[in-house]
Amino acid sequence: MNKQPLLILTLCFILGIFFQDQLVLNKTSIYVVCAACLLILLLFFFHSYFLHKTRAFLLGLMFFGAGIILHFFSSFSSDDLSVSKNEMITFKISKKLNSTEKYKKYEAFVSTGIENFNAVLYLPQNEKELDFDHYYKADAYLSRPRLPQYDFQFDYARYLKRKKIEYQCYLSKGISSAKRDDLTFNERIQQHRLKIVQKIDHTEMSSRTREFLKGIILADRTETDPETVQDFNRSGMVHLLAISGTHIVVIFGIFYFLLTRFSPLRFRKYAIISSISLIWFFAAFIGFGNSVMRSCIMLTVYFIYVILQRKPDLLHSMSLSAMIILVADTQQIFDVGFQLSFLAVLGIYWLNQPLLKYFPKQDGYLKKLFFNAVTISLSAQLATLPLVLYYFHQFSLVSIPANILIVPFSELIIVFSFLMTILIGLQMDFSLINTIYDGSIQILLKLIHWFAETDLLFFSNIPMNIVEVLTLFVLVYWMRPLLLQINFKNSMKLVKIVFLFFMIRTTFTIFENRKNEVLIHDFNKTKVVSVKTGNKVCFWTVENSDEKKLMSFITGPYCASRRLHNMEIKTFPKAARKVVFNGKIYDLK
Repeated sequence: MNKQPLLILTLCFILGIFFQDQLVLNKTSIYVVCAACLLILLLFFFHSYFLHKTRAFLLGLMFFGAGIILHFFSSFSSDDLSVSKNEMITFKISKKLNSTEKYKKYEAFVSTGIENFNAVLYLPQNEKELDFDHYYKADAYLSRPRLPQYDFQFDYARYLKRKKIEYQCYLSKGISSAKRDDLTFNERIQQHRLKIVQKIDHTEMSSRTREFLKGIILADRTETDPETVQDFNRSGMVHLLAISGTHIVVIFGIFYFLLTRFSPLRFRKYAIISSISLIWFFAAFIGFGNSVMRSCIMLTVYFIYVILQRKPDLLHSMSLSAMIILVADTQQIFDVGFQLSFLAVLGIYWLNQPLLKYFPKQDGYLKKLFFNAVTISLSAQLATLPLVLYYFHQFSLVSIPANILIVPFSELIIVFSFLMTILIGLQMDFSLINTIYDGSIQILLKLIHWFAETDLLFFSNIPMNIVEVLTLFVLVYWMRPLLLQINFKNSMKLVKIVFLFFMIRTTFTIFENRKNEVLIHDFNKTKVVSVKTGNKVCFWTVENSDEKKLMSFITGPYCASRRLHNMEIKTFPKAARKVVFNGKIYDLK
């Protein structure tokens, strides 16, 4: 507690959030926890030998209770809402979401005249784009998000509930609109951002370059084609396409560079304050996304240390940032991006310097840039690997060379993209600059596609449960002592953890492979039957099914969950209505 008090208290607060999320204490129990936390707080006003000895424990307990209390009030329930399936709704959009082949998607605030709620809107692709400037009215089919059929499927209903979204609304044709005169300051900014996005859409660059530019600077990946997204995911370069800490640091650097060039040395402190203010304005402009907020808060906290002339502490900055975000919204801890971003920072703190020891001396700017890019990338990937395997069940070894090759140039890519966005926003059309930028991004996208196509280094359907994840985190933790001093004692500790991991993994695999089961899965408007016997599974689907989607949504998640590698797909006629297996009848209707 003496060395990293803020980090330990933040961890206690997070444990309180998880505790409440799993047990869901009722209102009476929450009042008891509130009273206990208040009692602990009052005890700190008294000085005694007992309190001196238990001060750290009581402080941790109080933050644990605070996590329980705040998560109780942050949790959302929509059980008291009741609307019919077909309603005439009035709505305004609050955010544009990623489009699909059939629909444009939006988050919106919806009113039926009796009930008001948040919803995900599905607008047919042939309908006109919606904006923040109007209220809209349309007939809609309303439904609550469906719960997952089985434990291995993504719980979309719970995901939306954490975002306080109750319904999905499928809009009919004939949408009417009315000009708004009550736009908030944030909505005005979002409308300006939407206009710049539309200006980018009308430039003469290729469509993939336009979508890349919108994603890397304006955090708009709503129309990015699935193939490009898949390339970034498979190559491990998705952090370049999404607004992250790297983008915010680079944009902060642009502002700081420009401000210091035109001000005396004694005004450097004000240049930092102005640069921080500008990145917050930038964050507001692109919609205060979760990853943007995290990056801005961490950067702000870090430079507050600098302004106050205190030695910046990465763990203190990270802990304070996490605490600020979670106090504002405890649901953020369940966001995968939140978990991965903070783990990446922890990994860099824990492993970067030990890894640098094994590289040549960084006696020049280019050497320092390159070697730090390599070690930072390795540190972040090692720290986040357990969670990546747990959530996505895939990993590509090609991500390491891809990051080593591309990350050193990411600053130039971000700066160039930022300048292009400003020029397009100001309607300054320079054909030569557009051509150079388009050509550069096309080369980058082809390089990323080449890395993504290296199937030999890509591993999918990797089974991983929470026990294995925790064991892998212990393994990452013990890497630092070994890297700092390679000796027999540290090597044996690491070998024991690796041996324990494979023991646990083998045990879970044997347990799963002893089960037999038959499941019927909903797939589009048809049914898929999976028949598992031991370590093999056969999927029966109707003729002419979309095998790619079947692999993504049914077979892949199922095989990862049940730890299977022997899998085959067979078809049955569309006219089939029942399946008989081991004397049991399964209905396909």
